[in-house]
Amino acid sequence: MNKKAIGFMDSGVGGLTIAKVAMQKLPKENIIYFGDEARLPYGEKTPEQIKSYALQISKFLISKEIKMLVIACNTATALALPFLKEQLSIPVIGVINPGSLAAVKATNNNHVGVIATNGTVKSGKYENEIKSVDANIDVVSLGCPSFVTMVESQGYKESSNQSNVDEVLEKIKSDNIDTLVMGCTHFPIMRSMIQQSMGDNVQLIDPGVETIKQVESILKENDIYNDCEDKPQYDFYTTGDVNQFKSIAKEWLNQDINVKHIDVKELEDY
Repeated sequence: MNKKAIGFMDSGVGGLTIAKVAMQKLPKENIIYFGDEARLPYGEKTPEQIKSYALQISKFLISKEIKMLVIACNTATALALPFLKEQLSIPVIGVINPGSLAAVKATNNNHVGVIATNGTVKSGKYENEIKSVDANIDVVSLGCPSFVTMVESQGYKESSNQSNVDEVLEKIKSDNIDTLVMGCTHFPIMRSMIQQSMGDNVQLIDPGVETIKQVESILKENDIYNDCEDKPQYDFYTTGDVNQFKSIAKEWLNQDINVKHIDVKELEDY
């Protein structure tokens, strides 16, 4: 048994979609979550910047004595996962492999779409991962950076934004896909808008569910799961606006949470 927390890092609130699954599937595990909202969008940053940010946050979380790290950000997974695995002595898992495996299982016509940040799309990681499992699958990708802004500003609550979502996704609807990977952890928060735009015949893939399945396996393989009956502790940190983070988190997680602000300059010390 290991009571140490599982660490989650993301560019903002999007990773809460994965943390929520963890709370449901791993109800005894303690969680520490870090959202780097002051420096988003990650999808518009260079690979070097992403690696630097990811390492700073990882070291911060390790200072809180986490036992494993979940990179709850597709862009950071695409650009920093191998780097962090080399740098850290704890298990590190990303979201692209789990999401890719789920997409391969789900498609019936071998046409899979991926929507993500521009950084994730440019990396080609989803296409490579999916084709490494099944080379016969055609993959089309679309950068949707405006969706990240829509979630962070809570614009996903406004039905008037549906037309904006429709306009963006029109570019991928003509590719005959039957499966669409929401390749940014922000996107499941606006799942209903994406589904409405794509139609009921397109299955949406949320990599978060599959990611937590892999987390559970790693906990068991390394014998570091927590079976203590104490109430789990959830701690949240953000480099952005605490009240805005709380508002989205409360709605998404259905609970009040404790959020602390961390200045970006503090991270530079790690």
